This record gives sequence, C-alpha cells and structure tokens, in this order.
Amino acid sequence: MTKNILNQFKLLIFLMLDIFCLIFIFSGCTNTSKIDPEIEKIQLEINFDRFDLKFASIHDNEFSNFKKKYNYLFPSKFPDSVWLNRKNDTIQSMLQNEVNKVFPNLDKFEKEAESIYKHLIYNFPSIKIPKFLTLINNVDYQSKLIFADSIILISLDTFLGSTNKIYDGIPDYIKNDMDKSRFGSILVDKIASSIVHPPKNRFFLDRIIYKGKILLLKDFIIPLSNDGVKIGYSEKQLNWAMDNEEYIWKYFIRNELLFKTDDNLIDRFISPAPFSKFYLEIDNESPGKIGQWIGWQILRSFRKKNPSLSITEILKLSSEELFKEANYKP
Repeated sequence: MTKNILNQFKLLIFLMLDIFCLIFIFSGCTNTSKIDPEIEKIQLEINFDRFDLKFASIHDNEFSNFKKKYNYLFPSKFPDSVWLNRKNDTIQSMLQNEVNKVFPNLDKFEKEAESIYKHLIYNFPSIKIPKFLTLINNVDYQSKLIFADSIILISLDTFLGSTNKIYDGIPDYIKNDMDKSRFGSILVDKIASSIVHPPKNRFFLDRIIYKGKILLLKDFIIPLSNDGVKIGYSEKQLNWAMDNEEYIWKYFIRNELLFKTDDNLIDRFISPAPFSKFYLEIDNESPGKIGQWIGWQILRSFRKKNPSLSITEILKLSSEELFKEANYKP
C-alpha cells in the first residue's frame, strides 16, 4: 500500500515537472517585447479624415462648397457632373457599403499610425506628421496608400481582406496584401521612400540590400509585428524562406548573381510575384520577393554585429560596407 502511494506521488511530481517545463517553453516563445517607454510617452494623436463617408453623403446642391474644401482631390478639368455621377454610381455605393461593414470605425488604423509615427519621431526627430484622408478608389490595389505632399490618402477598399468576394479574379499573391493586417507595414513602405535612399548601383546585391534596409526599418518602426506581416508572407511562406535560407544564398553565389545588373533579376527575385523564379522544381513552393528576404537577413546579420548603431546610422552606410561587415553566412 505504502509503495503504491509512493509511486503515485513520484508520478505526480513528474507530471508537475512536465507541466512546468511546458509553461516555461511556451512563455519563452511568447513575444514579450514591449514598446520603449521613451517612445510610448511621446504625445501624439492621429485622426483620419473620413472623406469617403463625407463624399458618399454630400447632397448635390452642397457639392460645390464641398469640392472647394477638398480641391486637391477634384481636378478642374472634370466638370461637377463627373463627380456627382461617380458618387451616385452603383459600384461606388457597393464599395462604400462593403467598407462600412469591414470598417465600422478606424480606431485600429489610427492607433497603428500613431505608434508608427511615435517610433519615427524617436528615430527621426525632424519627420513631419501628415494628414490622413480615407477614400474609395475603385479597388486600385497598386495605390493602396498614396503619399501626396503632406497628406496620405488611404484607399479603404483595398484593405477588405483577401477572402472578400469583391476581390474575386485578383491573383492570390496580390489579394494576400489586401488585408487590414498589412496596413501598418504598407504605410512604412510608403514612408521609407523619403528615408531610405535608393541604391547608386544596379547590382543585384545593391538592390536586395536596399530592400533589406526598408525591412530592417520595419524592425525599428513596427517592432511588435511578426516577420510575415512585415514582408507580406503567410506562415507557410515564412517557414519556407527560413528553412531554405542557406540554399537560396548558395544559389545566388553559385550562379554569380550578386554583381549582375540584369533587370530580369528584379522580376525573378525582388518584385511581388506568386513565386520566385529559380527555374527549378522548387519554384512553385517558393514565395515571391525572396531576394528581399535575403537582403533583410544580411541587414539583420550586420545589426547583430553592430547592436549599438542606430537605424539612421545603418541607413547611411553603403551596400558594400553593410555586406562586408555583415559577413552573412546562413
């Protein structure tokens, strides 16, 4: 009897240890990163101007005054009738209704924009805060966000979610970017055009390091976002990139791609695409933009070796300096 009680007690101890280990493992895997208190305390409030709702509800006899307020959105070469017809168009109404369903409010987008600009102010103190204005833009997915001087135009109808029926017929690799979870990342992409200088050379290496700089910028500006959101990969695509990082790099080296200036390499490995083009059997399994992924890992390798450097200091360095110092070896 005593022996049985002792064995049961041992079993209970082992079970408790197992549970403790599991808790430890899972807590270790949890992203416990928090925003720097110095960044958090920056005072900033961003409110989006809901032009889309105002335009949809304006009465025809009030349109003239409305147009004066938003004259930068109404080119003078078009008569008022063009805009009034568009406002009353059935497709415009359908898109607006769908936007209203998906976005009963824009609190989350506004908070994301606030966080992004707090991080930007912390790292780039001279940056200016733009005005944000929302609109419906006939699902122009190439213009999800438009940076126009001191205004950022947000096409809400391009963030309705990849499974939305409105997007039927659009290729999957494009639809995957048309989700509200990608808003912050795409916003940083637009802002980066004024912060990250384009490469001076046309070498493939310079081009992927340029994209790597933008992705590293996201590590600083949207640090709580996961890597998939930053680059626009699904979990499966992200895992493929991580699992095959060494083989991708060896392919680039073996085929002497780093110092080639062939523009075809942009389409094959840098631009958004359904898959990257190695011209091998693995192509259909690979995600597009794999060159961007490798450029990012080169920049991360550099940062790991130079943790004291700020993002502003890193962005000033040339591709040659970054590549040499990174000593990238996946």
